Amino acid sequence: MTALRPEPGAQPEPEPEPDWGSFFEEESDETLRLRVLPAPPSSVAPAAAVTPVTGGRAARRRGSAAAPPPAASESAGGGRAARRRAAKARQEGPGIIAVRVFGELLITLGAVMILFVAYQLWWTNVRADAYAQGQASTLEHQWGGGATARSHPPYPNSIAFGTKFAIIYIPKLDVKTPVAEGTDKTSILDNGLVGHYTGAQETAFPWDASGNFALAGHRNTHGEPFRYIPRLVPGDKIVVETAYDWYTYVVTSSLPQTSPNDVSVIAPVPPQSGFKGPGRYITLTTCTPEFTSTYRMAVWGRLVEDLPKSAGRTPAALSTG
Repeated sequence: MTALRPEPGAQPEPEPEPDWGSFFEEESDETLRLRVLPAPPSSVAPAAAVTPVTGGRAARRRGSAAAPPPAASESAGGGRAARRRAAKARQEGPGIIAVRVFGELLITLGAVMILFVAYQLWWTNVRADAYAQGQASTLEHQWGGGATARSHPPYPNSIAFGTKFAIIYIPKLDVKTPVAEGTDKTSILDNGLVGHYTGAQETAFPWDASGNFALAGHRNTHGEPFRYIPRLVPGDKIVVETAYDWYTYVVTSSLPQTSPNDVSVIAPVPPQSGFKGPGRYITLTTCTPEFTSTYRMAVWGRLVEDLPKSAGRTPAALSTG
């Protein structure tokens, strides 16, 4: 195919120029203008005008620091925690409150019982031991002068109630406790002392020519000097110190359990002791079983040595048991 060619020497006809004016006239002003959408309605009140802070960055920081904090969103009724407590209180009925009070009473009672047990099992022993050891030291100091003299005043036939007149030693049990006249619980036994039966249950003194030197002591609490006397067996030694003498007894027998009203165990010749006639005896009595006062037990012994302090020595039983 042959392309059309212009004739030689002929000038090409110029193309007509487009009419730009009519082109722009066809576009309306609405097309060229930016449309602004109307703002939607809002029920929120306009925010308060913020006063701009003039100056540089430091000035803006100072302005923000000086600005008051926003209002607290919590109500004036105490805050969220207070509202929760109030709501919880409204929900709790009388039954829940009663259970809570009962539980708190049980906790308090338990704490009181624990303190009472600690007082009985620990503190009473601490206090009684301190008192008894102090009284033993006082007796030893009183006996220090003239105790070794070859002659001394005669022993009394009676002693005032509550007077400490001897010290008992049980080497096997590591016991050393003053002996007081009488068996009153509050003034004598609860102070860690050993009591000598007197009054309506009068028994002999160690220095008497014949009779039963009968003693009582706590087995538990308040010094508990007789706690372990069930461990004593025939042949064990008991030593009693007085102002002028050492008296050594040997254990012969015991009665594990009897009635608290059985006063025959402290008789001059106890019927269940195995003794056949009058002599110089010792009886130790205490409560049994432990931590109760339901029954009594007794341990008996007989005198094997009366050693005057004027001899200048102590009984061998104190070192050998």
